[in-house]
Amino acid sequence: MSRLIFDIETIGEDFDTLDETTQESLTRWIKKESANDKEYREALQEMKEGLGFSALTGSIVAIGVLDYEKDKGVVYFQAPGKKMEEFEEGRFRYKPMTEEEMLQAFWQGAMQYDEFVTFNGRGFDVPFLNTRSAIYKIRPTKDLMSNRYMSNQRFGAMHIDLLDQLSYYGALRRKGSLHLWSRAFGIESPKTGGVTGDDVADLFKKKKYKEIAIYNARDLHATKELYDVWDKYLRF
Repeated sequence: MSRLIFDIETIGEDFDTLDETTQESLTRWIKKESANDKEYREALQEMKEGLGFSALTGSIVAIGVLDYEKDKGVVYFQAPGKKMEEFEEGRFRYKPMTEEEMLQAFWQGAMQYDEFVTFNGRGFDVPFLNTRSAIYKIRPTKDLMSNRYMSNQRFGAMHIDLLDQLSYYGALRRKGSLHLWSRAFGIESPKTGGVTGDDVADLFKKKKYKEIAIYNARDLHATKELYDVWDKYLRF
């Protein structure tokens, strides 16, 4: 069985550069629900910072993949306005590409695998990947949203979303982040390097593309170790 662990990093568009109709569509609910100017300003800022959570207002700046059996991976990452060559550090090779090229490379590589592992991939990564791919007229080569329940695998690829598994398909009231699950099992958190997902947009603006790519690789490493724990002690 061939297994692939993957993870993405995203950023949002600059709200101030959006057309008036789009701005109105994004802020309409804020105006209705805010009781005063202070609440409105706070909600507006939160909305602007969250544009990267939607494939409609955000884009992918890094896609990382890690071959479980080979323990070797690749991180594709955007580096606009900066001349960068491929480089290798540890078990990862880092390749600068456009978003469209990253998506093409990801789906091409995905064809070689039977099982896919993510943390919150069904809730975020895969829907984002699928939508951004369709925007570029790229068709996904694997159906990574079907077969959610492992006891009912009927067709397509097997996608093990560790957040699904560890929260018992949402039965836990508090699902926990990758950092919290890593901490609980003694796994080095990807955040120990001083970068979190919240920092990606700012790093991208500062053209610190390498830092984003390396952070993505740390996410993959933590996900792999968390998968090992689940596979050995919690998989039925």
